[in-house]
Amino acid sequence: MAASWLVFLALCLLLPLLLLGGWKRWRRRRAARHVVAVVLGDVGRSPRMQYHALSLAMHGFSVTLLGFCNSKPHDELLQNSRIQIVGLTELQSLAVGPRVFQYGVKVVFQAMYLLWKLMWREPGDYIFLQNPPGLPSIAVCWFVGCLCGSKLVIDWHNYGYSIMGLVHGPSHPLVLLAKWYERFFGRLSHLNLCVTNAMREDLAENWRISAVTVYDKPASFFKETPLDLQHWLFMKLGGTYSPFRARSEPEDPATERSAFTERDAGSGLVTRLRERPALLISSTSWTEDEDFSILLAALEKFEQLILDGHKLPSLVCVITGKGPLREYYSRLIQQKCFQRVQVCTPWLEAEDYPLLLGSADLGVCLHTSSSGLDLPMKVVDMFGCCLPVCAVNFKCLHELVKHEENGLVFEDSEELAAQLQMLFSNFPDPAGKLNQFRKNLRESEQLRWDESWVQTVLPLVMDT
Repeated sequence: MAASWLVFLALCLLLPLLLLGGWKRWRRRRAARHVVAVVLGDVGRSPRMQYHALSLAMHGFSVTLLGFCNSKPHDELLQNSRIQIVGLTELQSLAVGPRVFQYGVKVVFQAMYLLWKLMWREPGDYIFLQNPPGLPSIAVCWFVGCLCGSKLVIDWHNYGYSIMGLVHGPSHPLVLLAKWYERFFGRLSHLNLCVTNAMREDLAENWRISAVTVYDKPASFFKETPLDLQHWLFMKLGGTYSPFRARSEPEDPATERSAFTERDAGSGLVTRLRERPALLISSTSWTEDEDFSILLAALEKFEQLILDGHKLPSLVCVITGKGPLREYYSRLIQQKCFQRVQVCTPWLEAEDYPLLLGSADLGVCLHTSSSGLDLPMKVVDMFGCCLPVCAVNFKCLHELVKHEENGLVFEDSEELAAQLQMLFSNFPDPAGKLNQFRKNLRESEQLRWDESWVQTVLPLVMDT
């Protein structure tokens, strides 16, 4: 405890010196058309902020992107000469004292650390900040903006206090304090972006914050995967994950076979296996706003239908992502005694994830939103790959998923199991509902991220 306080006091004494050093840098002429983007989270798992950086760079801005580097961002970001990624060190809570004290000390440390990192960067015309997490980054970025003349742009993905409320309860003092903080400092921003019209209306009515809706859109690399590339991916994943491996050996030993495809040894032609399993994918952050027990219960019901004689395929279910509840659900999955369903939970490389979405037969989304006001970007990416989706219903889901048009909406495991039965009946059926949804997605001519960004965000940063 004493050591922690000594470090805390030392940082407090160093703060004036850090401010002085940073101020000298800010006195220099600021680089024209420069933006600082801040994610107090993993850059590799923050696709929307990666897309902001890429679009800004594409339209003449240089970008410094600050965030944790726990997973690899997209290659386009790493290879762009206009984008510099500055890694932040994730600060852990103290292991001593009451939890409120531990949390408070961590927030203070994070605030001073982020302030130090921002001060020693070239200041930008804008600071783009992802929220959540906004505590303490909103206040720090506002303060830095005041010192160096940067305009603060908050991109509201959700409300941080509502996510805290899932763990502590909505009336917990920390949650109430976080809500006040988010509302107070959120009003000090120059520009605000948000992910749905429902959130835009809520910000205006309850927070007195005017925001522009910038819907999540898929990047250009989210598209249907060619069959030969599907086969390459399945063979690669089969080296680590058994559900992707062939169920039987081909007659010709030179023929290359996965669970879904095979490549002819002579011609090199890739074809789908006639009796292949269906490939279902769900991506997640393994957090409290996604209840995967719904999917597991539906899979049990689906398997029972197969065992009862219904004409349904075997199923490979891939759940990809990282997060705090991954180990909990992994234990639940291991306890299941599936015979015709295989479940694996890989973490995919950034370049492999779009390829797998573009190779799947169906996506499932269990995101319910802590605030009820944001939309799952995973579904946006699935639609970019023309992948139909079954999604659990919540308040503003209709802004993205159109029931019976580009997918289906369900309320519980019973309804999801019935939808899986209907969609996979006589699989693969070219005249079935699954292919009709895919056709609708192909014909919908969806805007891609940069096209949407040019229409909504570029005029704001050019005009102000």
